[in-house]
Amino acid sequence: MPELDYYQILGLNKSASDSEIKKAYRKLAMKYHPDHTKGDKAAEEKFKKISEAYAVLSDKEKRKQYDTFGSEGFHQRFSQEDIFRGFDFGDILREFGFGSGTFGGRGGGSRFSFGSGSPFGSRPRQQVKGSDLVYELPITISEVITGTDKTLNFDHNGHAEAMTVKIPNGMVTGKKLRLAGKGEASPYGGAPGDLFIKARVIDDPVFSIEDNNLITTRRLKLTEALLGTTISVPTPDNRELSLKIPAGTKHGTKMRLTGNGIPDMKTGKKGDFYVRIHIDIPKKLSREQKKLIKQLAEEGL
Repeated sequence: MPELDYYQILGLNKSASDSEIKKAYRKLAMKYHPDHTKGDKAAEEKFKKISEAYAVLSDKEKRKQYDTFGSEGFHQRFSQEDIFRGFDFGDILREFGFGSGTFGGRGGGSRFSFGSGSPFGSRPRQQVKGSDLVYELPITISEVITGTDKTLNFDHNGHAEAMTVKIPNGMVTGKKLRLAGKGEASPYGGAPGDLFIKARVIDDPVFSIEDNNLITTRRLKLTEALLGTTISVPTPDNRELSLKIPAGTKHGTKMRLTGNGIPDMKTGKKGDFYVRIHIDIPKKLSREQKKLIKQLAEEGL
């Protein structure tokens, strides 16, 4: 079955207010109601569609579900009976100037009920799941590398709840954990929604993450870059790695420590650790330093 864009059917955008939804439906109902179209089957089908759109968009919870899951996801959760449950179209249409909530309400013609039946034929009856929740969890780069246990405090179904969750290593920004059944209760008697824990890595003054690679910067003296040296590079998880700097290393060079980056959340395979080299050029020189530099210049350096 093709997807139904309820907003498009009523000629609205997604930011439409309740009053705009009601006004749009009234205008279209006046045009397509069978009392006005006298047996026009195309108009009858149009009226069915605008009525279904109004039934969904005028109900706060159904509209939220439709906006969240889209047409396909919504119709997997709501049968036609669910869509029209709780709506008295008799009252609604009388408010708009029609005799009843059925086709042919002013006498004669085919009759169509807007009660628990379906205007478009039946769809399979399915339980309506509760809304999912998303909890954004700030974590440090060190916690991304090692994994950690976190205690969450959040509002759940109207009351405060605390929960301890094991965060696996490799859970970089945007990665999610799904906790089944920890979301909102279903308003229609179905299963509760899920709770998704979404990671957000806290900015760090020393380290950054690109994909599964770890990045840092180390500063060298000019002589260290010219002559070569070996430096110690600290990691976010409190290790020390040794990095050999070849003689003649240029400013901005990026050196790799293979397999010392961020582990992949699924496979556990680690990325690499890149060290950017920053060569410090002194702004001021002592008299002796100037003398030595001049000597180097005379030697063609």
